[in-house]
Amino acid sequence: MLKKEGEIKIPAGCAISGIIDKKGNRFNGEDIVKSIALMHERSNGLGGGFAGYGIYPQYKDFFALHIFYENNTVKAKTEEFLNEHFEIESAGNIPTRKVASIKDKPLIWRYFVQPRIYKVRDLNMDEEEFTARCVIRVNKEFDGAYVFSSGKNMGAFKGVGYPEDIGEFFMLENYEGYIWTAHGRFPTNTPGWWGGAHPFTMLDWSIVHNGEISSYDANRRFVEMYGYNCSLQTDTEVITYLLDLLVRKHKLPIEKAIQVLVAPFWKDIERENPKKAAELKALRTVYSSALINGPFSILIGYEDGLIALNDRIKLRSMVTAEKGSKVYFASEESAIRVICKDPENIRHPKGGEPVIVKLEVKK
Repeated sequence: MLKKEGEIKIPAGCAISGIIDKKGNRFNGEDIVKSIALMHERSNGLGGGFAGYGIYPQYKDFFALHIFYENNTVKAKTEEFLNEHFEIESAGNIPTRKVASIKDKPLIWRYFVQPRIYKVRDLNMDEEEFTARCVIRVNKEFDGAYVFSSGKNMGAFKGVGYPEDIGEFFMLENYEGYIWTAHGRFPTNTPGWWGGAHPFTMLDWSIVHNGEISSYDANRRFVEMYGYNCSLQTDTEVITYLLDLLVRKHKLPIEKAIQVLVAPFWKDIERENPKKAAELKALRTVYSSALINGPFSILIGYEDGLIALNDRIKLRSMVTAEKGSKVYFASEESAIRVICKDPENIRHPKGGEPVIVKLEVKK
């Protein structure tokens, strides 16, 4: 098995950071690495990672599968499965450089793929649903193989180490994207291992999270009724699947999906006008098991934007700021100032208050 630090409980830490250029201008990964590195003391070297959007323009119509393998035997079995279900445009190692602190790394491969047309047709589903099901199958059935990124024109890069070391390891200065998120992990209730580092992804969704999801078991049972499988040994994984379910499968607008995940307290719903109150009551009733509880701050990346979200009583910090066409998010204001001179509109969002930043141009 991939290295884990053991089943131990460590007091909560973690750091998150994010940048979006609303005009869709692409910039390399140096700033996001610098931002998360400033919060070094929030991590302990057991997990760090990044997600970038717009980083594969030459393969923008292909699903980019990033996969960890424990050995060549499981790699060969997984590639047989991939070849059966996908047309593979390109495959190879994800480029890395030697970093002294990064040890015991798995095999790290990347595939640009399209679902085989006859497979999608015979199963009567679209390409996204087909790809999502294949990702879930690999992570559930192929012991020692973990698909840790599966979107189009985006990718996650993560592992065991401090985030700045992970950024150097994956050479993020060589990638350019219009959204970047980052995470420094201080594992609490779950192991620190390569697959368990943040971000967690499903198709175009990516999640970085500071805190703890105390509703994990209820949330996990809910998404597993719809075919998802929580196999990566961490509470954060389930948030990604909840979003995928609510938005992609159940077709909720992103704003309503957020109202499900962080539903207002009943007493606050009662204060709304009758029409709004009825809508919120319906969402909270139908999706009661999708409500996430616990102390958390979350950054949600997706193709069209970036969302910051706090728990309803704000038990974890979150700061936002702007400068020009860029919007910045971080656990600490200093992590914004280190990469943005004279930031504007600095805010500390209230508990349960989402900050939704959408691209002004369609990518």
